[in-house]
Amino acid sequence: MSNITFANPNLLYLLLLIVPVVVWYVLKFKKTHASIQVSTIKGIGKDHITYKHILRHVVFGFKVIAIALIIIAIARPQSTLSWKNQESEGIDIVLALDVSSSMLARDFEPDRLEAAKDLAIQFIAGRRNDRIGLVVFSGESFTQCPLTTDHSVLINLFRDIKSGMIEDGTAIGMGLATSVNRLKDSDAKSKVVILLTDGVNNQGAIAPATAAELAQTFGIRVYTIGVGTQGTAPYPFQTPFGTQLRNVPVEIDEETLQQIADDTGGEYFRATDNEKLRQIYEQIDQLEKSKIEVKEFSQKDEEFFIFVLIAGLLLLTDIILRNTLLRQIP
Repeated sequence: MSNITFANPNLLYLLLLIVPVVVWYVLKFKKTHASIQVSTIKGIGKDHITYKHILRHVVFGFKVIAIALIIIAIARPQSTLSWKNQESEGIDIVLALDVSSSMLARDFEPDRLEAAKDLAIQFIAGRRNDRIGLVVFSGESFTQCPLTTDHSVLINLFRDIKSGMIEDGTAIGMGLATSVNRLKDSDAKSKVVILLTDGVNNQGAIAPATAAELAQTFGIRVYTIGVGTQGTAPYPFQTPFGTQLRNVPVEIDEETLQQIADDTGGEYFRATDNEKLRQIYEQIDQLEKSKIEVKEFSQKDEEFFIFVLIAGLLLLTDIILRNTLLRQIP
């Protein structure tokens, strides 16, 4: 119950109404003493205060406390964790994922894109302390998720990725440039881009070599992954008779991907199936770690229920006593 705040703090001013209620009760109590004239008081013993005299005042106190608790409840007390900064071991990583139509080829299970998504999600789940972002590209590129330690949000965004969400094509240079833009202002000692593609750069205003120079300038290592089997791969085509698989040539610009990795101090990998891609992510998972600053989010929990519960018990006690021990005969 520490660090309590109120969603409607102005309602707490209603507690001031309790003061006139108490004053009214005291004045009313004084007027309820009846007086009679007698010739002598020798036959009357000293004042004897019974438990019922005390109990009726206690019952009034129950009412006052119940009113106060109800006012506090409608002000919505909330327990909250304070914002705080802490240092955590990790690196800053941007995953740049090709979502062009060729990623639907089925030389991976169920296809290249889904296999890349599933293994990337496993990679993210295993790096709890890293800030990770997501960039998607095909004919153009955009940031799907900026650097974040909220991996649950990142994973949900990963699951929403699908081919055709942006113009088709393969703009490797644009995908890398967008990733570099997300990392260039990072204070982390280790900044990494993991770029996964299955094609040849054929679109975009920025050449892959130029994007690699930008990455090198900002001290960003780029790990490139070429996805696709050797030779040909089955690709789904829509026909009047439904979806049919036809083998198409696998064309990956390995020379360009290797050059990007070499220029930035990274490494190039070739994934020909699901297991090989899994092994590649495991290799990258062994990267060095450096300290980053993590700002924890604040979580609020409603705490009004306990106040309502106690107020209800007090009012119930009042009703029971007034109809039993303190019952008045008209």
